[in-house]
Amino acid sequence: MSTPDVLTGTLENAGRLDKALAEASGLSRERVKGLIAQGAVEIAGKPAKSGSAKLSGGEAYRIALPPPEPLETVPQDIPLDIVFEDDHLLVVNKPAGMVVHPAAGNPDGTLVNALLHHCAGRLSGINGVARPGIVHRIDKDTSGLLVVAKSDAAHEGLAKQFADHSITRRYLAVCAGHPNPPSGTVSGRIGRSDKDRKKMAVLPDDSTRGKHAVTHYETVQRLDHASLIECRLETGRTHQVRVHCASIGHALLGDPVYGRTPKALRGVLEALDFRRQALHAARLGFIHPISGESLDFRAELPPDMNELMRELIDETAR
Repeated sequence: MSTPDVLTGTLENAGRLDKALAEASGLSRERVKGLIAQGAVEIAGKPAKSGSAKLSGGEAYRIALPPPEPLETVPQDIPLDIVFEDDHLLVVNKPAGMVVHPAAGNPDGTLVNALLHHCAGRLSGINGVARPGIVHRIDKDTSGLLVVAKSDAAHEGLAKQFADHSITRRYLAVCAGHPNPPSGTVSGRIGRSDKDRKKMAVLPDDSTRGKHAVTHYETVQRLDHASLIECRLETGRTHQVRVHCASIGHALLGDPVYGRTPKALRGVLEALDFRRQALHAARLGFIHPISGESLDFRAELPPDMNELMRELIDETAR
């Protein structure tokens, strides 16, 4: 049996034990609560009884971290385009067609399956489980950059940045038509559609459902009956770019859920067999949660979107 790792130190802050210990150890607050319940935490040489205990600060702590439990998901040797990796996190350029996390209908062949193989023996555990920390997701048929945590501390730090919207996220998309004005902002609450619960929709401003969402867009290049646009996300909601673009009458080409392909473009998509939303997570920037370094990554358009662009540019020239 593996021996537990031991974390020791001094609590710098007063207040609730679970909060002070999370801040001092780099573990998530939920993880701390679980360890207290397991009897794995000592404060000033005595077993901690409750996460709500009040402390004055300056107490010594000791945490016996049990070895992370294995995840039931099976590791699979699936090629990955790793853009950056260190002991705490990695950034991957996900191809279109790959699901991020196993779920009903997609039990394997996912990014998580691939990461479990790639990171074998190098995951310190997220909330006690040896798994990669998925902080955010992009749709199966969207390509591009994704950051993944390899430790509790990295997961917690990245999650905070996503929560306060300080992450830089920019998408490149090919939409139908030419937005007018060519740049602008789309805002509105996004939630489940009343007409189709499988779809998201922009809800009325006075709705109590859904979540506030803001997308800034800018036309990069006018194409034949279409445009290449860059979308900067101020928030990160499910299907945000797809829903917002469709709401202003410029749905993404190839989008099977939110878009209707204009008649003038159907032949192009059919000839290329382009069957996914033309959306790519092209830029991702954040502060490294451990080192404090500012990181900024970019991923070029994938071959299928480049081919679509070339065809639409050729059509414009004719």
